[in-house]
Amino acid sequence: MASELAAARPASPDGTPLQVLRRLDSGPRGLTDAEAEARLAVVGENTVGELRTPSWPLLWVRSLRDPFTAVLLCLGLVSTLVASWGTAAVILSLVVVSCVLRATGEHRADRSMAALRELVAGTATVLRRTADGEEPRAREVPVAELVPGDVLRLGPGDLVPADVRLLRARGLTVHQAPLTGESAPVAKAAVEEPGLGKRGPFGQPHLCFQGSSVATGTATAVVVETGARTRFAAAHGSTGRGRAGPSAFDRSVRGISWVLIRFMLLTPPLVLMANAALRGRGLETLPFAVAVAVGLTPEMLPVIVTLCLARGTRQLAGAHGVIVKRLPALHDLGAVDVLCVDKTGTLTQDRPVVERALDADGHDDPEVLRWAAIGAWWSLQLAELPAPDALDEALLEAAGAVGEEHDGVAAVPFDPVRRLATAVVRGRFGRHVLVVRGAVEDVLERCLLEPAERERLRGLAAREADAGLRLLALATAERAARTGDYTPADERGLTFRGLIAFRDALAPTAAEALRGLAEAGVTVKILTGDHPGTAARVCRDLGLKVGEVHTVGSGPGGDRALATAAARTTVFARCTPDDKARVVAALRAAGHTVGFLGDGANDVPALRTADVGVAPRAARDIARESADVVLADKDLTSIGHAVTAGRRASGNIASYLRVTLSSNLGNVIAMLVAGLLLPFLPMLPVQVLVQNLCFDAAQASFAHDRPGRAALRRPTALRPRAFLRFITGFGALNAVADFATFAVLALVLWGPDALNDEAVFHSAWFTENLLTQALVMVLLRTGRGECGRRRLPGPVGRAAAVLALVGLLLPASPLGPPLGMTELPLPYYLLLAAVLVPYGLALAAAVRRYEQRGPEAVAPGAETPDAPARVG
Repeated sequence: MASELAAARPASPDGTPLQVLRRLDSGPRGLTDAEAEARLAVVGENTVGELRTPSWPLLWVRSLRDPFTAVLLCLGLVSTLVASWGTAAVILSLVVVSCVLRATGEHRADRSMAALRELVAGTATVLRRTADGEEPRAREVPVAELVPGDVLRLGPGDLVPADVRLLRARGLTVHQAPLTGESAPVAKAAVEEPGLGKRGPFGQPHLCFQGSSVATGTATAVVVETGARTRFAAAHGSTGRGRAGPSAFDRSVRGISWVLIRFMLLTPPLVLMANAALRGRGLETLPFAVAVAVGLTPEMLPVIVTLCLARGTRQLAGAHGVIVKRLPALHDLGAVDVLCVDKTGTLTQDRPVVERALDADGHDDPEVLRWAAIGAWWSLQLAELPAPDALDEALLEAAGAVGEEHDGVAAVPFDPVRRLATAVVRGRFGRHVLVVRGAVEDVLERCLLEPAERERLRGLAAREADAGLRLLALATAERAARTGDYTPADERGLTFRGLIAFRDALAPTAAEALRGLAEAGVTVKILTGDHPGTAARVCRDLGLKVGEVHTVGSGPGGDRALATAAARTTVFARCTPDDKARVVAALRAAGHTVGFLGDGANDVPALRTADVGVAPRAARDIARESADVVLADKDLTSIGHAVTAGRRASGNIASYLRVTLSSNLGNVIAMLVAGLLLPFLPMLPVQVLVQNLCFDAAQASFAHDRPGRAALRRPTALRPRAFLRFITGFGALNAVADFATFAVLALVLWGPDALNDEAVFHSAWFTENLLTQALVMVLLRTGRGECGRRRLPGPVGRAAAVLALVGLLLPASPLGPPLGMTELPLPYYLLLAAVLVPYGLALAAAVRRYEQRGPEAVAPGAETPDAPARVG
């Protein structure tokens, strides 16, 4: 039991291999089957929990959290209690439709994500014994059954299945990009007495972590942490926490919603008190008061929002393979004005290419490249490596067919401790040539050079490194031919031949995608774990203005300094996972809507902090689960498509809000005033609801509208104050048209029975309302055409035409009398035209004047040029 309890306690990986094995109550021969089984029962399986798809009931409850949906549900219940069955039926139908659409859209996105989930490595090679005294055997066991104290064997291509301490290693390099963002493999070695590295645990040579993978070499290691205690799982645990603050969609829509909800909640009591005081009407006015409150409500907002976002997500998935897991994330993409990305795999292809080859004087020399490629070719042939190193691949690709003209003799494989690789080929008769390539400092130490010459070559290498290039030094030596083995001891007395400079291969679409994002008003910032010079070189090659490269640090005033740097810096280098999240948080605190594109466990904190997190389909499970949007490929072009789709959906939502709030506010003002002046209700509750139903059905066409290009050239954000100013001005104009209609009707009906013909009044005002709403739909929609003219309305125009026809024909149809309306004589239509024509001209003039004031007028809430949307 003592060994099981020891395994359950956190074991420090520091100390010699023997000390770590003793703390884990294990040994170089591994555990027995019985010990492993007992420890598994204590510490649990080596798994990381996954996010589960919400159930249908939970999706319905989430739908009801929408403020407008909740208020509509309350109004529907009130209508039911006062036996206003028609009103209740219409309102509750809207609630059901809204919930069904929202729940169905989110469920479809969750199912799409479930199809994209990929499993990590399923098995690991472990030394296990059947009993004490037995010889250990290497066997494949499920990763979930690993326990602290297990001894693993790792080879090229293996995923590291847990946090381990190296016991032995030979030529081991490990890809830690999913954890740290570094593009180059990191050398690892089983050092006896490790010290704390400057870069924290990931810089420790004797430790490997779950989520990384073996690039080259072999190793034997002991498991020190599994399951929830690995660093990989610690990052995964953050996915269970909510986003750091509300998203852009939540802030905008809820801000507008609660302002309107306050008016809605105040309207029924005011209507009841005013009618009781001035007209002596009591509770019989309650259905009218509820109908007026509903009339002020953009009750179709949840439906329109869901339709717009769901349609956009379907188009993205079908055309570009982009999966939006959280519907509001599509709106957030449209509002993004700063996009933070990693360098590796996004701007580059995660492979080096040869930039140039230099001799000792710094001049281009193709012979240096040829000899380096010869060394790479024979190292691959003679060392029996499973695959060429990334730098060797680049050398062979740049040099072409070389190496076969020489006879290979031997190879000394790369060792991360000495940082050299050597190939031996036949030279002149009776001579062998050693071709040594490796890290600049290690090669120079083994060359016959004067101290001054060595310093000059170091300066040459430093200048190339400062330009963002990765360097490989080349040296050769002639030796007398022999039959014995070659060892690292032969790597001495070398002649320095030159340097080979490498740069990261750029992603083919990166430059064009960056230009497209810049034209769309999205600023791109690079957050990488790579060297500052390497990151700056890539950005310059892509045409980005780099400026000062910022290395994120901590300490007193760190966050304040970071907030200042975030506003003016394009490239952040040497970023840890926490650094990336801090940069994103600083940008959000400055008022930006921030997107983050990442694919590794090290990106999870930033993915959760951003307004919208984006990950490619090939990302680590943890990153993909934490993201709001999943791309088919890690390609900025896909981001551009998603941003455009988000802006199109947001523009249509803005159109709906502009139209419905302006029209509804004007109608409510007119109804409240008319209700106090007329001896009867200005419109029956059922007429109010039918009018709203017709208007809302027509506005569903906004989900299929296509805003003009002008509406897609800048981030769109719905700002409550801008909307309130807009609807106040245009709502007042709409109310003036209603008052003009009242005056005309009063003039026509003047006499002993002045304004006592309720059916005529109701019919005329019903028709006038739908006609004005049709005008508003056409004139207030978002977007302008390419030539400066408003685009043809398309689906919106057709829906507005149908709405106008309903207003003209419904009172005279068989449905008119049951609704309390009657057919109007022809002179009444002429009088309504006398009101509507001046109103249409005034509305068009007001829209033109509003648009001339700036971008905010075109799309309320959109970022303006002087807003903080152009940083870095």
